[in-house]
Order: sequence, then C-alpha cells, then structure tokens
Amino acid sequence: MSRCVLAGLICTIFSACPTLASADCQDNSICVDEIKNEGNVELRARNLRDFPITYTLRVNARNYTVSGPSTVTRTLDARESQKIMFLDARDGGSKGFFRYSLRWTVGSKDAKHDDTHLYALPYAADRAYRVLQGYGARFSHRGREEFAIDFNMPVGTPVHAARSGVVARVEESNSKGCWEDNCGQYANYIVVLHSDGTTGEYYHLDKDGALIEVGEHVVRGQRIGLSGNTGHTTMPHLHFAVYRAIDWGRTQSIAVRFRSANGIIDRPRSGASYQAL
Repeated sequence: MSRCVLAGLICTIFSACPTLASADCQDNSICVDEIKNEGNVELRARNLRDFPITYTLRVNARNYTVSGPSTVTRTLDARESQKIMFLDARDGGSKGFFRYSLRWTVGSKDAKHDDTHLYALPYAADRAYRVLQGYGARFSHRGREEFAIDFNMPVGTPVHAARSGVVARVEESNSKGCWEDNCGQYANYIVVLHSDGTTGEYYHLDKDGALIEVGEHVVRGQRIGLSGNTGHTTMPHLHFAVYRAIDWGRTQSIAVRFRSANGIIDRPRSGASYQAL
C-alpha cells in the first residue's frame, strides 16, 4: 500500500484532512491559499518571487469568526509562505461565506533607507537634462509622490540605473500616453529593488524600451532603458523616484540625494539642469 493511500485512510478514520480548496494568484507573484478543514479556513500568503513583496488583504466574512484583524499589511520575504488569518466556522460552516481583496507591491514596508547614500542621476555621464518637476512640485508631486523627479527627456533617451539592485518588475508593452484618470495603466516602467528593501522606479519608458530583464542584477550607471511618453503624461519625460512599500499596493516616495558634476544635489529644483558624472 502506498504512503498516499495510507495517509488517506488515516484521515478518513480519525479526522478530516485539511484540503487546499483554491489558490488565488496574482501576476505570477503572490498567491492566497485557502486551506479548509471541517468548515474552518486558514488563509495563507505565498510569495512566488525571489525578492520581498508587501501585501494588504482585507476579508469580509459571514458566519465565520476571524482570528485577529480583518485587514492585514505584511511583507513576505523571497519565496516565503505565511499564515494570514484563520476563519473559524459558525454552525459547522454550512452557511459560511467570505471574500477578500488583495493588493501588493515590490519591497519591504519596514525598509530603512540609508539617507547618506548618494545616487547617480538616471542618465548618461556628461549629459544634463532640465528638471520639469522637482521635490514637492505643485503640478503632481504631492503626497506619496512628493519626492519624485521628472526629467525633460526626448523619446529614446538612454536611461541609466541611479543605484545598483535587482530588476523586480518590467513593463514595456504600452505605446499610449494621455492625461485622463485611467492613463496610468499605460505606463512602461522598470522597478529595481535595492539592497535595503527600497525600490528605484523609472516611468514613462518607450514601447519595448527596457534593456534589461526581471531577475537581472544591474549596477549603478548601467544603461537599463529608453525614455518615452507612455502612461499618465502630457509630454515626453522620465519620472524617477525611490520608494518604500506601504499598504494596498502603494508606495511612498523617499527624499534622496544625488552626486553630480554640479556637486551634491539635496533637493532637485524645477527648472534646474544637472550634469551627470
């Protein structure tokens, strides 16, 4: 008799075995596994990637008692699986119902940025580009985007890594740029995960404008893409910022400093041009 058949008999005789009822996976990155046992349900999060991701899950349940808070935000390390919560069935679970919403992003919510680190400007050495929007610019760099920078770059301008890291996400299939509310979905971008759990993100790239692949290690100054005019945009430019993961798949920009031929840049100013080293 095989071990599998024997295990099935033991479960039948002594107790009901937990079963994996379903696995809800997003973007080949994170799965929520529903493990059921006698009407009770354990929800587990599973990271399919080789880098940390931060997720938020909210559950709405009827005829279940939820262990702990019904909304959680946590970071999963590379390839980690962890229990999210346990749903204890009322009335044997026969009338139980639940559903959940899930959002995620790359990086760690507990990332501690090294504020002494000096970044390279995200373009070729000896080149200079005008800053369309610096820190806190009124047009769109407020709130979570306060510390983003928009560089005035023609379509096809080489984009270089501002800091070394591992490529975590790439989108380069889009060709549309517009300013309506839903235009952000058309952005091409590269997300580079840094060693401290923050991400360097390069947006509005050209169609087929990524010169690297997910999982590749890039070094500071390496050419990684081509600028464009895709996504939520009114003109060709490069949007660059360093972010820390927060909740609901969102990120918070972080103030960083740059080394340039003009000296150290503490706060990039709208209208200024800075020459890269």
